[in-house]
Amino acid sequence: MDPHSPLRERLIDVGVDLVLTEGTAALGLREIARRAGVSHGAPRRYFPTHQSLLSAIARRGFADLGGRFAAAVEGTSSPREQVRALGCAYVGYALEHRGMFELMFRHDLLDSEAAENTGEDTPGPRQPKLRETTVPLFRLLVGLVSRCRTDGDPEVITAALWANLHGVAQLWAWGSLPLMLEARPTVGIERLVGAALDAHLGSDPA
Repeated sequence: MDPHSPLRERLIDVGVDLVLTEGTAALGLREIARRAGVSHGAPRRYFPTHQSLLSAIARRGFADLGGRFAAAVEGTSSPREQVRALGCAYVGYALEHRGMFELMFRHDLLDSEAAENTGEDTPGPRQPKLRETTVPLFRLLVGLVSRCRTDGDPEVITAALWANLHGVAQLWAWGSLPLMLEARPTVGIERLVGAALDAHLGSDPA
């Protein structure tokens, strides 16, 4: 079974479009098959489980986020400015693509042993676990953080910073942060990202 067949890619394309426009609740296997113009059993030829198809869709999200990270750091000079740019890109992506962001960080997909097999009859090459897709992005941030702070464990600092940024994204999307800050309309995402950097990297010497 061809892991890059047009039908397999079309199923993923349809899933990506659905999650971006209608959210994760729309990602039923039958609905994806219907919109792709195939029988409801056709996806099983390429994805042995519904979870494996969702994992392939989420993988597209990580690829998109990685591209945004690369674009975000263009034109920046210092490591701190690059961390700031990545933080803004991360939170911005989360708010712009809430359905995909939710799918990307679903625990059952990140922790799944079954990556996207190419079919039950011919196993073909396997992708790494979805959670391993996040490793290069994390390592990129660790490298930058290690250049900003030399007085601590860069992985722990990065993990705490990531958790902070993820929390900002979630609480802003839920409306909690805007509600708490409604008396201070000038406090937006960029300022919150800056505060997160100050908290974990120390105040900007500039």
